[in-house]
Amino acid sequence: MLAKFIVRAIFAALGLWVASLIVPGVGFSDTGSLMLAAILLGVVNAFVRPVVFVLTLPITLVTLGLFLLVVNAAMIGLVAVLLSGFHVNGLFAGIGAAIVTGVSSWIGGLVLSDQKR
Repeated sequence: MLAKFIVRAIFAALGLWVASLIVPGVGFSDTGSLMLAAILLGVVNAFVRPVVFVLTLPITLVTLGLFLLVVNAAMIGLVAVLLSGFHVNGLFAGIGAAIVTGVSSWIGGLVLSDQKR
């Protein structure tokens, strides 16, 4: 279980690193803050995101799921507020980081599902 969380955190860190390279307004001060941001993002996604998802379910349904990008951007923004070494400047930077991190996490999920076989 812990190994699975570590692998997911590594893929999240990879996604945040790629986002800092290609999305303007996303950055980190050093590698330690990047890894801490990835771990904190995992914790925020485990505890805060489900509550926010339930609260925003009506607007998510009306927008056919597109509002989840805003929810994911808000979770990344919350991590940036909590961690001084990681910054996200604005909603569009957060949405870009959410897309890149989501793709990276999706790839990580594929890798983890292959390890089970």
